[in-house]
Amino acid sequence: MKIYVIESGSKGNATLLENNGRFLLIDMGVSWTSLNNVLLSLDKNIYDVDALLLTHSHSDHTKGIQYLPPIPIYCTKDTYDSSSVNIITPYESFNLEGVKITPVRTSHDAPNSVGYVFECGDEKLVYITDTGYISDKTLSYIKDANYYVMESNHNLKMLYQCNRPASLKERIASDLGHLSNEDAAMYMLEVIGPHTEEIILAHISEESNTYDLAVETFVKKFRKAHVPLDNLRIIAAKQREMVIGGKR
Repeated sequence: MKIYVIESGSKGNATLLENNGRFLLIDMGVSWTSLNNVLLSLDKNIYDVDALLLTHSHSDHTKGIQYLPPIPIYCTKDTYDSSSVNIITPYESFNLEGVKITPVRTSHDAPNSVGYVFECGDEKLVYITDTGYISDKTLSYIKDANYYVMESNHNLKMLYQCNRPASLKERIASDLGHLSNEDAAMYMLEVIGPHTEEIILAHISEESNTYDLAVETFVKKFRKAHVPLDNLRIIAAKQREMVIGGKR
């Protein structure tokens, strides 16, 4: 599997997953230009994308759907209304283009929000953003993946010191909001295993976090827990720059 995180953050989100030359798009909250430029760099076009999978209904994950040609859309009930939608159910797996896909529940202030577990052969990718916490049931599905795209939204101190309204700060820090760097790292310590090669930190706030701080927090927590880092890649996804992960 190859992972192309096109954009990640509060202004827009979209990721391409490539497996054996087939492409799945996870969320479409970016401009047509952003998506098309990435596809052109891969010598592909939009008609090479086989399906769109949505995590939830917020506009930073859906606003670019209008630019797509008719392609199958997979999402939970009440996420997106279209004749192209295939309704999926959390924890019920389905197969798409040779990949086993399992939606897993997240906790966010959007109806029926989910993350995804992708499995093909001996590779496993977990994709979770926009969640205030991770339930025990979801944790049981995401153990020992090769690759993780995991939310690491904010530093709690920076969040409460930034100029955002108090109500928004409380929403972000709540169980229906977003994971802090510290909480994301602690969850990752619960689930990483001998097959884990890479963690891409996603949906990093530009107001209450930095890319370096998110990575540094993970490294510090992992070292404290005596997790070997020599063969573990921890990188930050960006809002304005594509980040590539997966099989190297």
